[in-house]
Amino acid sequence: MTAASHLKSLQALEMAIRVGSLTGAADRLGITPAAVGQRVRALEEYLGRDLLLRGRSGLSPTADLQHALADLKVAFAALDRVTENLDFQRVSEIHIVADPDWSELWLLPRLAAFRAENPNILFCINGAGDVPLRLGAPDCRIEYTDPGRGEELFRDRLLPVTGPDNLRRMADWDSQMPLEGMPFLHLEAQRDDLRRPGWPQWVEKFGNRRDGPGRGVHYRHARLALEAVRQNVGFLICGLSLVEDDLAQGRIVLPYAAQQSLAAPLPYVLTVTAHGALRPQLQRFIDWLRGEARLTRHSILRATEES
Repeated sequence: MTAASHLKSLQALEMAIRVGSLTGAADRLGITPAAVGQRVRALEEYLGRDLLLRGRSGLSPTADLQHALADLKVAFAALDRVTENLDFQRVSEIHIVADPDWSELWLLPRLAAFRAENPNILFCINGAGDVPLRLGAPDCRIEYTDPGRGEELFRDRLLPVTGPDNLRRMADWDSQMPLEGMPFLHLEAQRDDLRRPGWPQWVEKFGNRRDGPGRGVHYRHARLALEAVRQNVGFLICGLSLVEDDLAQGRIVLPYAAQQSLAAPLPYVLTVTAHGALRPQLQRFIDWLRGEARLTRHSILRATEES
């Protein structure tokens, strides 16, 4: 292993212990859970010993790791401070860790306009982009989480979407239960996280189907599920903010008025590093982000009020 590989593996290990899971570490580092696992396994193979214990309550250090854990935490706290200091020498780089669906379907389509106005600002978003992922904390995070953890950008509305051809199928279907028997698509997060409502919650509130609201194919990311929706594979519950462009282009449609939607239990929340305010390029991006979020809030409100 190279020195850089050692550092990345140690970073993944320390974060996994800190948050208690590979998935949580992946969210914090902006990489996949598989990548976290690979980094930890590479270090275990290099050292010839196990470092993590996996139990019902989450991850915990082995006895070998427990002896080194205090030093590891101190070392990465110092590394975060060094990273902050070095950031002032890399003022044109912005490192972001964000909810994957939000970054792919909301941020990236809008970011092109910002980049056109600011061509010298380079981005690394969830580990990919103009510059490689660095060690240390990102400049900012955008997460679907408790509003008390940062600045609320906007709160989405969750509603059914489908392909245009499926509207014709519904017209020839059961007039009392037009969704009965229709193929439902789901996101894995809707199955695993009660804070992300899906079809069962929508059907419970609005009806239109008797049986099996939880059955159907589950997708890890909304990007993949929406590709299936565009191909008329089925019906998906999705955030309105994530499908505005698809709706405008007619690639997908709303089978029901936007008023028949669920309020997302949590908002998208922005947190920025303490030294971010001292970097004008980062502050410029944050100001732009707030403006785009304000437009989205107005768009969601207008769509649901006009329905």
